[in-house]
Amino acid sequence: MILAIIVILVMIVILLTVYNMSIHKKIENFQNLNQKIASLNVVQDFMNTVGECTTVDEKIGKINEILIERYQIKYSTIVVYDGAEYIVKASNVEQKHWETLRNLQSEEIFQNSVQTATPKYVTVENENERLPYQKMEFGRAKSAMFFPLYIENVYIGYWLIEGSMPHEFDKIDTTILEVVRNNIVSVIRTVGNQGIIENIVRDDKYSHLKSAEYLYAEGRKEIDKHTTSAVCLFKITNLEKINEEISRKTGDEVITAVSEMVQSNLAAEYIFVRYMGPKFAIVFSGIEANAVASFMVDIKKQVEELEIEPVDVEFEEDEEVVAKPKINVVISTYYKGTALEGVMKKLEEYVDSADEKENSINYL
Repeated sequence: MILAIIVILVMIVILLTVYNMSIHKKIENFQNLNQKIASLNVVQDFMNTVGECTTVDEKIGKINEILIERYQIKYSTIVVYDGAEYIVKASNVEQKHWETLRNLQSEEIFQNSVQTATPKYVTVENENERLPYQKMEFGRAKSAMFFPLYIENVYIGYWLIEGSMPHEFDKIDTTILEVVRNNIVSVIRTVGNQGIIENIVRDDKYSHLKSAEYLYAEGRKEIDKHTTSAVCLFKITNLEKINEEISRKTGDEVITAVSEMVQSNLAAEYIFVRYMGPKFAIVFSGIEANAVASFMVDIKKQVEELEIEPVDVEFEEDEEVVAKPKINVVISTYYKGTALEGVMKKLEEYVDSADEKENSINYL
């Protein structure tokens, strides 16, 4: 009799165990379903943000706020390469830590993650330790997940989430976060095209070249067929002097002569535009920056050998007045999927601040 009671009790325990396991499994499935629904809602919020906010920084900042709120993340930081350097585009971490956060791709612990396009999880074992990349803070973050961002196999930056407790992300669903990561990339790609207004591309009157906007519209489609391209900006440094000391029409003729000479030496697949005023841009699609140096040395020599007769102005017969253009040249590298406008801005700032007497080919 006692044996029968024991057997019945064992069977009840087994049935309850099976039932509890079944209930637990259903709860897990329900939670996963809720997570997937939440992720879909986040994606919808992303799309709404792209349409509603005005500036690129506002869009990415709002997206970061959505991630923090919906996933209850302590810290979230989005870092993007702008063509010249890595920039913290959005973060709720104090700005004093941004210099560290924008250089994580150079940290040894994350380099394999960047190379393999896989997330990296780091954590400490106790409150007295700090994460390997932390330089000046101990108590802020104790766990972190690093998600490299790629556009068509080109590395463009990363998304970093941080927690305030050791092992905080041990049980997090990385599948869901990778979906979020992919949607961050989609938004970055979308807002990267903001401000590009294709219908304002025009032909310049004197150089007969496309205006600068062409680089960011039709031109960019051709440039982005290659992983890297050499970008060159050159400035006619004495154009203003020619305008003042000879005549404005002579200066216009200088622009025409320089443009025609450079254009005649360029292959059809390279993009040549009048960037602004005395500045011109050339993009050597698919060519390494150091490979165009000798070409630009030759171009510079030919440009500076030009002699343009004065136009619409007369001088004394014994005065031999001709306009001889001088140019300053700077070259950099553009990486597909990054900010071409960032590269151009960096080059423009250089030629505008350089000494007029500077007479070499420079690299940035």
